[in-house]
Amino acid sequence: MSRLSHAADRLATGSTLIARRLATRTAAWVARGRRTDLTGWKAALGCWARLTALLLGLYLLWRLIRAVPNLLWLLSATWTIAAWCAGKPPPKTTTDAPAAPSVEAVHTLLLDVMGSADGVHLRTVLAHLQEHGQWEGRKVADLRAHLELLGIPLDRRVKVGRIPTWGVRRRDLQTPSPPEEPQASPSPSPGT
Repeated sequence: MSRLSHAADRLATGSTLIARRLATRTAAWVARGRRTDLTGWKAALGCWARLTALLLGLYLLWRLIRAVPNLLWLLSATWTIAAWCAGKPPPKTTTDAPAAPSVEAVHTLLLDVMGSADGVHLRTVLAHLQEHGQWEGRKVADLRAHLELLGIPLDRRVKVGRIPTWGVRRRDLQTPSPPEEPQASPSPSPGT
């Protein structure tokens, strides 16, 4: 690969990570507007209000960019710098690394480390990996970026032992299986 393709790959990876983070945070912010003390459509009014505020903010940003087009250069530069920083590849080790585990293997590992709890902190997962001779010299941010690339949902408010920090929840790992199709009863054959 040429230097230009390495740079483009780093920017694409960083842009993907930032877009996923923004989408996840925005969806979580809108969902936090739901009231638990109400039922029905009244409980969702907070979500609708936050969604309206978000759309109004996007509309105002669009109007501002239309009024001052040079602002788009600043926004593009900011996005590029953030994508460059977020797309930084993990440090290379001198030993030959085994093939990357599949998403199912990572799910299994996370559920094993989680045990019977509802969630697990990323620092606990990193400590478990380092105890078993993996991910030496890496940080929680490296693990978080790796899990985001695999598409594993993360949350910054996972509480384990009353301490909220970055982690994974059991309910996010366990996807419901598709419902089985009911078997049709045999139709009576004609002529009987």
